[in-house]
Amino acid sequence: MGRAAGRRGQATGAPCGAGRRAIRAGAAAFSAAAAASRSARASAQGGDAASWFGNNQRPDGQKVEMKAGVIGLGAMGAPMARYVHAMGGLTAVGNRTQAKADALASELGVRAARSAANFADCDVVILCVSLDADVLENVAALAEVLKPGAIVVDHSTVSIETARRSAAMLAVHDIGFLDAPVSGGAEGARNGKLSIMVGGDEAQLERVHEIVASYAARITHMGATGAGQATKAINQVLVAGINEAVCEGLALAEKLGLEADKLLPTLMAGAASNWFLDKRGATMLRDEFAPGFKCQHMLKDLRIVQGIARDTGVRTATLDQAAADYAELIERGYGEADTSALIALKRARAQAESDAA
Repeated sequence: MGRAAGRRGQATGAPCGAGRRAIRAGAAAFSAAAAASRSARASAQGGDAASWFGNNQRPDGQKVEMKAGVIGLGAMGAPMARYVHAMGGLTAVGNRTQAKADALASELGVRAARSAANFADCDVVILCVSLDADVLENVAALAEVLKPGAIVVDHSTVSIETARRSAAMLAVHDIGFLDAPVSGGAEGARNGKLSIMVGGDEAQLERVHEIVASYAARITHMGATGAGQATKAINQVLVAGINEAVCEGLALAEKLGLEADKLLPTLMAGAASNWFLDKRGATMLRDEFAPGFKCQHMLKDLRIVQGIARDTGVRTATLDQAAADYAELIERGYGEADTSALIALKRARAQAESDAA
């Protein structure tokens, strides 16, 4: 991609006045447009808009015709693979730890991939891996074996530049690429209710929509390649800020002697209500940090967002504080724990200040 073309495709940067007006206009039009799109899609498929947009079964009861593979069978990827299998589209699964691929393949009666070549007959390959290097490694291997017209859908959270490099590597072989990070955590994956933000060619998204919709509550085409990752960056800024506020607030509540069984429903009934408080509030107060989303993965994401933000000139005090806090949590041994373990750090600081007083 040429330098000028790359600038035109960039999904980052602070909007100018016209950009802000466009965002406001887009927000006003979004609900009606989304509803019309879902209604049209559902009408074409013979179902209603709500059920088709967030359901893992075809309204007509038929199996999908595309052959799909899934690479990365962790807390997110394994449930995705099961939903694709339920649609009748799963052909092969792969994972860095071969035993995990073998076990799921045996359970579902599909192929356990030993190499990229085992995905050669797939029309779509879904990636859900941890690091930028993992995405690039898998994309390079798939580029050599997938047939022209195939599409790689990457649900990993990586940099915008990695998304663009991946798309460019595959385009040489006439293979499509969609950067499609997800939000909703392990619960969202298990329940088939992920929010998926997509960058890339919209026609390619239409081709794989039926597969991806099997584990989605919402799929939104955000723009050109990289726009999905740009949207996930915004998502993580908000998530990090909410985590900071909830953990700090609940640590304070403990110091004040408030009863959790009264406090949490009261907060959830008002303006403080949010997903993190609802799903993690009670467990963090019981010191239960079984991972839905690990601290080490949060820190990885936040560092990606910091890199994106530096290019825009936007101040990111909340983001920077969250990154520093999760780095400290990992140093304290909480890398594998859920992000709600942040309350342990808030408690420790409160205790240190109390002891020093």
